[in-house]
Amino acid sequence: MTQLSLQETYAPTSVCFGCGPANPQGLHIRSFVQGDVVVAEWKAEAYHEAFPGTLNGGIIGTLLDCHSNWTGAWHLMRHKGLSHPPCTVTAEYSIKLQRPTPTKGPIELTATIVDLKGDRAIVEAKLVAQGQLCATCHGTFVAVKPGHPAYHRW
Repeated sequence: MTQLSLQETYAPTSVCFGCGPANPQGLHIRSFVQGDVVVAEWKAEAYHEAFPGTLNGGIIGTLLDCHSNWTGAWHLMRHKGLSHPPCTVTAEYSIKLQRPTPTKGPIELTATIVDLKGDRAIVEAKLVAQGQLCATCHGTFVAVKPGHPAYHRW
């Protein structure tokens, strides 16, 4: 049996374009906890390319945003002793594109917590392809409260 990702375990009906298991058109990012690090491996298709052999920058942003968001949610859940991660949203994030991301072969994502402050998680993430660091991300992800449009949406 295949191990379930964080998304499949805690949000199987999510339709998020980046990480929603229930979105037939989505990227289907599958994030897994390995100690304090959250990892994912993803495979691009030709329709994800900006030009032949190179991943589109918007897709890179989506991969890092969703993977980092789940990293924040997981760590907030663990830090607060909850049985289910809080629904978190992106408050801000920045992506630094280090070099073109090749689409041949797996794309590896790793994310770690920099800081947890109340309902906020600050996360740093990396995207590696063909053994080279291609992009980094720094972001703040916030657990939403009742009344927020995303509250309990996944």
